[in-house]
Amino acid sequence: MTDTNFLIDILLDGLFAAFAAIGFAIISNPPRRAILISALLAAIGHGLRYFLMNSELFGMRVTIASFFAAFIIGLISIPFAKSIHCPAEVFAFPSLLPMIPGMFAYKTLLAINRLLHSAGENNNIDCIVSIFQNGLTTIFILFALVLGVSIPVFMFQKHSFSMTRVLPPIIKDMKSTRKQNGY
Repeated sequence: MTDTNFLIDILLDGLFAAFAAIGFAIISNPPRRAILISALLAAIGHGLRYFLMNSELFGMRVTIASFFAAFIIGLISIPFAKSIHCPAEVFAFPSLLPMIPGMFAYKTLLAINRLLHSAGENNNIDCIVSIFQNGLTTIFILFALVLGVSIPVFMFQKHSFSMTRVLPPIIKDMKSTRKQNGY
């Protein structure tokens, strides 16, 4: 694979992940700025995961590459949280959703279905191996995504929840308005 084709593949992977993240972000009705940030973070994270898995230099497995991509998404979300006064989770979690291992989960369920409807013993062993291989891969990828994004968010929790610095004056104004109106 040439370098330009590899770069184009990374960019396309990131672009498709950005579109998916926009869809996932819109569902939770965040501010518009958060939707664009979700798209950017998804493109960066998914592109990084693709690079780490498919480059000759790294060639990581999907679980480890997913962890590093989620960690980078978590790190990059902290400055954005502070700049737009919105918790990092609002745009970090929709950015992770395109990396959910749907293919492995589907293969697990397909193998379970084959196991339930098969009669041959040799086929049963293949189904059980597929169930465990794909099922454990699904679980480990999900664990890597959650752990990867949680570490930076918890490390920089004070910066992550920068919205709380804006809320106390607003709450104080709301309480004084209620007192004036007799509520």
